[in-house]
Amino acid sequence: MLPLGMTPVTGFDPARDVRILREPAVYLVGRQIVDTAVVDRFLADHGVCWQTDTSIAGEHLVEVAGRICYMSFAKPRPGGNEAYLRHILEVGHGSVLEHAVWNFVFTGCSRSLTHELVRHRAGWAYSQLSQRYVDESVAEYVEPDVIADNPELHALWLDAVAHAHQAYQKLVEKLAEHYQHEPDKTLRRKLARQAARSVLPNATETKIFVTANARALRHFIELRASRHAEVEIRKLAVKVLQIMQTEAPHLFRDYQLVPLPDGTFEANTPHRKV
Repeated sequence: MLPLGMTPVTGFDPARDVRILREPAVYLVGRQIVDTAVVDRFLADHGVCWQTDTSIAGEHLVEVAGRICYMSFAKPRPGGNEAYLRHILEVGHGSVLEHAVWNFVFTGCSRSLTHELVRHRAGWAYSQLSQRYVDESVAEYVEPDVIADNPELHALWLDAVAHAHQAYQKLVEKLAEHYQHEPDKTLRRKLARQAARSVLPNATETKIFVTANARALRHFIELRASRHAEVEIRKLAVKVLQIMQTEAPHLFRDYQLVPLPDGTFEANTPHRKV
């Protein structure tokens, strides 16, 4: 059944022309390193000798930052880095977590998701795929689970996406003709795509490079890996958490994943808003 007022999309084969995505992908592409020789020189200049027992740079740097606040290198408490960072989380000394930074690429995300993601400002940096320069004629769209699991809703959604996609392709073609007077071919394409993208739906897939510190990531996880969050971004937040629990367990191990009735998970911790 077609949505009211729509006509069949001629020559459009959804199996061929549309790639439907339902899961975001997370790539951890960068992490910090510690110049231990310089840290040792700083310690020697201040008459102390200290070593951490973690090999993870982010955990190491958070501990250094915390110990500098009180110059507590000379008499560290037992338990090593794990115990030290657990205490940081317990007392909510979250500012030192801002020194640990990671870089990610998120793909398979809808524009709806990234509109929510970029609301996270402090401690974040973003570089997102440009629809002005990248041709969207090769269609990739993110379908919500609640629609994909219902054949009638799926057909309605796919018809709407198909019409929007074909409209984009036709607009790019017609706008390219409109801008034929422009001698710069690259500019001509950009002008056409930036106008044509106005018909693309929020479901359009995008890619985004993200840099965030540990405190910002925790805040993101607590807000978005929640039963009250939208399902797509909840899936993303859970995947980020799972990666970070392996990457920096002393900073993220306090979260527990709890199954929800819809088959997704939410993250809970006794140390919120660190």
